[in-house]
Amino acid sequence: MGRLTQAKQLGKMQDVAGFVDGYSIEVMPRTAAKIADFRELLPSGTRIYIANIDGTPFCDMLETARRIVREGFSAVPHITARTVQNEAELRKIVQRYREAGVKEALLLAGGISKPRGEYQCTMQLLESRIFDGAGFTRVFVAGHPEGNRDIDVDGGHAELDKALLRKQEFALNSGMELELTTQFAFDADAVVAWVQRIRNMGVELPVNIGVAGPAKLQTLLKFAISCGVGPSIRVIQRRGRDFTKLLAPFTPDDMVSALAEFRHNAPDSMIAGLHIFPLGGIRVAVDWAAEQTVGSVGNGIMEHDQ
Repeated sequence: MGRLTQAKQLGKMQDVAGFVDGYSIEVMPRTAAKIADFRELLPSGTRIYIANIDGTPFCDMLETARRIVREGFSAVPHITARTVQNEAELRKIVQRYREAGVKEALLLAGGISKPRGEYQCTMQLLESRIFDGAGFTRVFVAGHPEGNRDIDVDGGHAELDKALLRKQEFALNSGMELELTTQFAFDADAVVAWVQRIRNMGVELPVNIGVAGPAKLQTLLKFAISCGVGPSIRVIQRRGRDFTKLLAPFTPDDMVSALAEFRHNAPDSMIAGLHIFPLGGIRVAVDWAAEQTVGSVGNGIMEHDQ
């Protein structure tokens, strides 16, 4: 291998390591309960999102958040607008989380079609000013690189784009730190095209790109269909037709490499980092992430929203 080729390979490894380093990850209360101590698994200070699946008791969400903070991590519970009854309940939820040491949250509309109370969308939660009033330092909202047919039924982005611009305006006017965290996808080109498009629209919110951690193809297809992942399902289906790859676990190496290269070449894209959905298990996902960063050094270098 020539020096120029080696230098290029080294640069790619550095880009990937820099992109993966500082990743966030998602857990559910029931999966978190199976982890004896997150300090034995994750790098110190890792941001851990807590998925709020409909039907999960709030006490389980709260105890998981409390434990995550106690073990030295940043807890980011999902708060779903359509499951909150009213302002009083929202204030109580926010207050209880703050008492547990939580300073960040991911706001979602929620996967249910009919609201159970006064709130329909995340903008209503943001405009309540309850989060910044309670001392939350950062709030995340969802990004949908491949659209969301629950919002844009024609498969386009018109309503999603309007919602993004409203959130951009809110962030500018309120001074609140607002970031996007995307649904997972498997097609780097689709994600890159979306990132470029919203940047050209004037959206300057930091973007955390969601990827699926290593998992069996059957597992990925199941989650992709249930979560409404669109065009990039074809990437998984094509892999499934390749008999030589059918039995091998999927890893996000190719996608992460492409996204890291794009971020390197387009530093104004607002891509802030990587968010891992551990669909094949949290330990497998963490081991994969460690390989991307430790290996590079050794060689020299989670729903719907509106």
